[in-house]
Amino acid sequence: MAKDTIGMIANILLIIGGLNWGLVAFGYNLVTMIFGFMPILVTIVYVLVALSALYVLYKTYMKK
Repeated sequence: MAKDTIGMIANILLIIGGLNWGLVAFGYNLVTMIFGFMPILVTIVYVLVALSALYVLYKTYMKK
C-alpha cells in the first residue's frame, strides 16, 4: 500500500470498489443499499473509486 495519505485513501476506495463488484456478482450492490436514498452520493462514490483506480495506476506505472 502507498505510504502517502492520498495513496492510502485510494487503496481503501479500490478495496471497497472491488468488494462491491464482488457483491454485485451475487445480486447485491452495497453502495446502492447504503446510499440509494441519494443517487448523487452513489455517483460520487463511483467517481471516487474510478479516480482512485487512475491514481493507483499512475503511481504504479510512473514510478521513477
